[in-house]
Amino acid sequence: MATVAAQVQKSWRETAVDERINYIVEASKLAQDKAEQLAVLLSQEMGKDIRRSYSEVMGCAQGAPYFANQVCEAIQSRQVSGATIEYVPLGVAAVISPWNYPLAMANNLLVPALIAGNTVLFKPSEETPLIADAYIRLFNQILPDKVLQIIHGGKEQGQAIVEADINIIAFTGSMASGKDIMRRASGSLKRLIMELGGNDPMIVLDDADIDRAAQFAVASSFENAGQMCTSTERIYVDEKIADSFEQRTAEIASQYQIGPWNKEGVNIGPIINKHQRRKVIEHIDDAINKGARILLGGSDHPDHFIKPTVLADVTTEMRMEKEETFGPVVSISRYKNINDAIRRANATDYGLGAVVFGGSSATDVGRQIEAGMIGINSGVGAGGMHQSYIGIHHIDFL
Repeated sequence: MATVAAQVQKSWRETAVDERINYIVEASKLAQDKAEQLAVLLSQEMGKDIRRSYSEVMGCAQGAPYFANQVCEAIQSRQVSGATIEYVPLGVAAVISPWNYPLAMANNLLVPALIAGNTVLFKPSEETPLIADAYIRLFNQILPDKVLQIIHGGKEQGQAIVEADINIIAFTGSMASGKDIMRRASGSLKRLIMELGGNDPMIVLDDADIDRAAQFAVASSFENAGQMCTSTERIYVDEKIADSFEQRTAEIASQYQIGPWNKEGVNIGPIINKHQRRKVIEHIDDAINKGARILLGGSDHPDHFIKPTVLADVTTEMRMEKEETFGPVVSISRYKNINDAIRRANATDYGLGAVVFGGSSATDVGRQIEAGMIGINSGVGAGGMHQSYIGIHHIDFL
């Protein structure tokens, strides 16, 4: 498949960029026409509620103009010191995407690659093959033959793609898988763009809007059943407002309901598989056994689900302080000194995102956190540093 992709890429790169964009726009229109069917399939396969699935589908279907503008600006010829710099496609791109946002994560990687003139070998997660296949079938009704190829399989298939004769690998997934990809790609020095998860901290200052901060803490921790790389995983709150913050957080979290994707009122769906569910329960049990206070949930989780859980007094010895839990858990710690909160926020190999809630000093605190995205009284977008992100290094303040 890589050989065919390389052969086809020769003609695809010669296709005018405006024409490549037209292909993507027309394919995206097909996806928009099928948005309801795609959303149902996404929910059936991955488990998220239908509202979130529909939003994900429509975000992909309507994103073509945005990507077209971004790519066109990035590849535009430039004059520097009397010389002309021109940007050419790399060749064949491998896109390996995760299960938690099976369309959005794939679309955000493969569409820019195609517009830029690369052909794409796309391997979706083996957890969500059906929705990926349905989406790519729509694209391939419009695109020239073999410009975009989908390859199904598990770990072994992914490793084979990485080791094939390709030019760039775009991957979103775990840190362990990312390191394995780097080792396998190093022999031929393939280019890499990788987002490798996070353990995102949130710092709540003593002058923060408590209700607003608590609303964000719960929404971020519970989004997609906590199965989101930029979910808030660790919350450090000033002890002067901790009682009020904890109480309000538990109140908000208690309003969330677990259940199947098609049940009205559900906003926390099932955990993707038994392995991930067991990991979340192990993190919760570990914290409770080491002294964490249960403010909500904590135990007796129904099959396939994790009840909305809020824990306080989380310490550095607990697994959820050090590892990415990836489940619907709000993890709260208190601090006396802001420097202690900053130190704990930075005590991780991850560096995807972070948020700070507070008044005039919030931005100054945010500048001391080692993460690629810093939200000041708001959430974060895309980017990262340390072992969370490879390929682009910048810091965004939102």
